[in-house]
Amino acid sequence: MEHGVSELQGSLGRAAKADKERRFHSLYILSYREDVLKKAWKEVKVNGGAAGIDGVTIEDVESKGVGAFLKEIADELQSKTYRPSPLRRVWIPKANGKMRGLGIPTVKGCAGSGKTAAGANI
Repeated sequence: MEHGVSELQGSLGRAAKADKERRFHSLYILSYREDVLKKAWKEVKVNGGAAGIDGVTIEDVESKGVGAFLKEIADELQSKTYRPSPLRRVWIPKANGKMRGLGIPTVKGCAGSGKTAAGANI
């Protein structure tokens, strides 16, 4: 699994370094590759965190089946019907006593977003 993503990362990195003017126009199709989504899931799981606006936790996904969860994301990405959920807003205190807003994405949003694809270095 990770070997394929590592090879992909290396290939894209070498191509970018070899030609600074090169533009990558079809990276979206990589976002729903099974190995990329599995690596993104691994990163989401390691990061942990709270449930998003939908209330779904990492444990919920694991109890229902990670494979089916990732397939659902892949299908939505491939068909271009994937839509991220709004962030859950919480307020946390700052050192100066004021409050700062923090947006918490859904687990699905983390696993299916370009952010995790970037987190997988793609």
